[in-house]
Amino acid sequence: MISGASPGAAARIRDDQWHLGYLKVSEANQISRGEGVVVAVADTGVDPHPDLRKNLLVGTTTIPGESGDGRRDANSHGTSMAGLIAAHGQSDGTGALGIAPKAEILPIQSSGADNMGAADDLAAAINYAVANGADVLCVPSSGGSSPELIQAVKAAISADVVLVAAAGNAPEDSYVGYPATEQGVIAVGGTNRLGEHATVSVSGPEVDLVAPAVDIYSTSYGGKYSKGTGTSSATAIVAGAAALIRSKYPNLPAQEVAHRLTATAIDKGPPGRDDEYGFGVIDLVAALTADVPPLGFETPSVTAPPATAAEEENDGNSTARGLVTLGVLLAAGGGYLVWRRRRRGDDPPPRISR
Repeated sequence: MISGASPGAAARIRDDQWHLGYLKVSEANQISRGEGVVVAVADTGVDPHPDLRKNLLVGTTTIPGESGDGRRDANSHGTSMAGLIAAHGQSDGTGALGIAPKAEILPIQSSGADNMGAADDLAAAINYAVANGADVLCVPSSGGSSPELIQAVKAAISADVVLVAAAGNAPEDSYVGYPATEQGVIAVGGTNRLGEHATVSVSGPEVDLVAPAVDIYSTSYGGKYSKGTGTSSATAIVAGAAALIRSKYPNLPAQEVAHRLTATAIDKGPPGRDDEYGFGVIDLVAALTADVPPLGFETPSVTAPPATAAEEENDGNSTARGLVTLGVLLAAGGGYLVWRRRRRGDDPPPRISR
């Protein structure tokens, strides 16, 4: 759903962003706001929304035959993802707010207005992000692999970028797709307003973390606002969380950033990691403040400070995938060869995703 750009809409949007209170974003932003971190968003481009334009860098397009600097979005999906990550709102306290409102967005248009794209165009977007200094890479798309895409993802992991990937959306997807299945990529599933597994979220052994994914409000093109449901929203939120950590701990390797997220997540479902919730729901405050032993350390538990969401049951254990992989944060989903966005709007057109 796309709503208008009226002052009334700007005044309402912050209250509509229920995930901000659920994740204690205000408390987390007292510790880190994402300063000094560049988050690349490979999507439909990013419109220079009033709530976002101060954080928007010059990017590019990787679609053959297209030209541009990434700061144009005829679909709305890319602008929505960027807003969830780094919207700064307006001077009067209204407007949308992102998880990391001081982070910078590197916009890369890798799919067009129809919300469809080719795996090799995504590969080119990932390569561009790495070459242009991205600290975190958010690819809220779904699809299959190609040799070029596999190579690009592995190169990003080797370059110490944080890659976040959406697990995919049911019923279109029945399993976690690429690049969320790649070793070194954080696969993100979704929860509803109650913190329960969202029916739209694909389950599978690759899921690492979950975040809010239902009725998520953000920015849209033309100064408007959007509401959507899907694991791409959860992925953008996790990418914002990674930006907070990279800002507070600038010398922390990407795999340790991912380890902080998984080790401090709030355990849900069966004890320990499971296919619906992964290691659990992200806990921003705990991820920024907890005493997390480094990878390979023999202490299985995580000591979180009091008065954070991490006080809920959390065994702190990570499987080999959670501990050894996750070098880059990428947002992705499922499918084959042609990849699609993973956020469903309420009423088309225009569509947030399919």
